[in-house]
Amino acid sequence: MSVRLKHEIQKLCSELGIPLVGFAPAGRWDKPLFEPWVPEEFRPAAIFPETETVIVIGIPVLLPALETSPSIWYYEEYRTVNTLLDLNAHRIAAFLNEKGFPSVAIPRDGYGHVSILKERPYAFFSHRHAAFLAGLGNFGINNTILTKEFGPRVRFTSIFTGAEIPPDPVIEEPLCIDCMQCVEICPVNALPRNGYPKGLTDKRTCAERSEGLAARFISPCGFCIKVCPIGEDRTLYGREDPGVYNEEESKYDRLHSAWKHIRKYGSR
Repeated sequence: MSVRLKHEIQKLCSELGIPLVGFAPAGRWDKPLFEPWVPEEFRPAAIFPETETVIVIGIPVLLPALETSPSIWYYEEYRTVNTLLDLNAHRIAAFLNEKGFPSVAIPRDGYGHVSILKERPYAFFSHRHAAFLAGLGNFGINNTILTKEFGPRVRFTSIFTGAEIPPDPVIEEPLCIDCMQCVEICPVNALPRNGYPKGLTDKRTCAERSEGLAARFISPCGFCIKVCPIGEDRTLYGREDPGVYNEEESKYDRLHSAWKHIRKYGSR
């Protein structure tokens, strides 16, 4: 395995402004860590047989934009992060191809429109499971990956490569503290209280809400990830108090006024 190549990829990610990068051998998908597990046809080697290593990159959604959700600001923030993920994953794959390792970038979303998820609620590859297996975080009650740096406020994409690269360890200690704030704030009650993998998000209900917001140019919803108390970004922005999202709490009136102002403009 090439330690040097791993360092080169980490350096490239740093230069591209990518704060999270992890590495997982394709064989990890063949050793279930819990049930239900990733079906064989959704595993890297089934999608790109040349895969030896999956490289996962993560870019955060900036908390102040997310806090205004649903809004045009978060809508544009989300789109920007998605674009950066796709562009940079392609750059990393091209970098590896030039070095003689067959590599491909996987799109950060594997579906054409949120309406499709109502009937077929799965993409052809799960970046959440890839991020978990690459040691970037682990699952929370809201079925997303929590990271110590950004909680669940981060999006991922993956690069499949034929290069054998030293892996990162899976994070075994749960980051989720079972506070249930995500469950309680969900406007459509789509989250179970027993968490992943025992409890799965009601994806159809979640997709229907997202579809309605998309028609108004204020998707996605984002409520369950903005209230999560996990993440160093909360300290950066001075958002340690979960009461900040109670818009009846007067001591945060200045913030609430700003959010209400933003929600009035740029969307239907």
